[in-house]
Amino acid sequence: MTGAQAKPGALQGLLVVDLTSHLSGPYCTMLLGDMGADVIKVERPGAGDDSRAMPPVVDGMGAPFALWNRNKRSIALDPKQPADAAVLRQLVARADVLVENMRPGALARMGLDWASLSALNPRLILASISGFGQTGPWADHGGFDLMTQAMSGLMAGNGPADGEPYRLPVAISDVSGGMFACIGILGALQARARTGLGQQVEATLFESALAFGVYEAAQVLGTGQRPARLGQAHRGTAPYQVFRTADGWITIGAGQNHFFRKLCELLALPALAADPRFVTVAARVANNAALMAILNEQVAQRPSAHWLQALLEAGIPAEPVLEYDEALAHPQAVARGVVAEVPNAEQGLRRTLAPAVRLSATPSAVRRAAPRLDEHGDEIRAWLAAGEP
Repeated sequence: MTGAQAKPGALQGLLVVDLTSHLSGPYCTMLLGDMGADVIKVERPGAGDDSRAMPPVVDGMGAPFALWNRNKRSIALDPKQPADAAVLRQLVARADVLVENMRPGALARMGLDWASLSALNPRLILASISGFGQTGPWADHGGFDLMTQAMSGLMAGNGPADGEPYRLPVAISDVSGGMFACIGILGALQARARTGLGQQVEATLFESALAFGVYEAAQVLGTGQRPARLGQAHRGTAPYQVFRTADGWITIGAGQNHFFRKLCELLALPALAADPRFVTVAARVANNAALMAILNEQVAQRPSAHWLQALLEAGIPAEPVLEYDEALAHPQAVARGVVAEVPNAEQGLRRTLAPAVRLSATPSAVRRAAPRLDEHGDEIRAWLAAGEP
């Protein structure tokens, strides 16, 4: 990572003012910081971002906060205080991007509505992340990941076919909301390079979660039918799911006909490939329960290692089901450097997830640890007072 850190990031020279908290907004600004932007995180005096105390706490800092607030500087400001409000306006006047994830209307109540912002800084890009959007009948509803998973159909579609709806245990609405906001910002920067003007970017947790239901939306919009909850099954191909072995779990993706025929041979079930119920992809999807009953009985006879080696040799896509600690320590993860060292970490994590996006000439990197509250307040105020570029 040393060589990568010595190179400038793709967004070096870009100033981002971060008015966000919790996860969706900080995740967006983390991505920008990973790509080299100077991200100034504006926090409440005395308390800071609520996620600073989110467990597990490591050396006085919440580990989740430390992960998604790396590559940022912190300044504590209370916009209700005239002096702090003036500092915030100075920052906005010099910023390329302002990111916020407050409830719709909160920014305007601070005197920072879009008309005022664009008059102050015509090149400014304002990115707003909210639960349900700046407009519409649900705009004033608080938007947590749990609620937007429920509202988007993700929860209804997840879980056992005949059981209760399941929340995905990862904060998929929050993370995807931050990712889509980042994509929008990058697009707005490209547009600004042509026009010289900033614009508003909006992302919502609700719509971001909806965007993941591509198969389900296609079915509703194409046929008008509500997609059934399928448990582990796939809507468009089979067999393509998790299998229990004699000592654990593996995944097998043998939905294409040539893979299915190979799988039948490997499982000593050659006649299955010619069974009218399973001879085509559509037939296998329609009869997946019957197919899985047959395949599961065979796969359960031997341990995972046996099947993974046999499937690999046969050229059939298959991988183990790993726990998080196993995934981070897997030889492929180690070879790719998915865990990065945190430079000069005094609180929080000493190791963190490396940036997932890789650029060869202007690499993303973990350049600084998550900041202590107001760690850079004096430095930022001095820079503003000096009027330096």
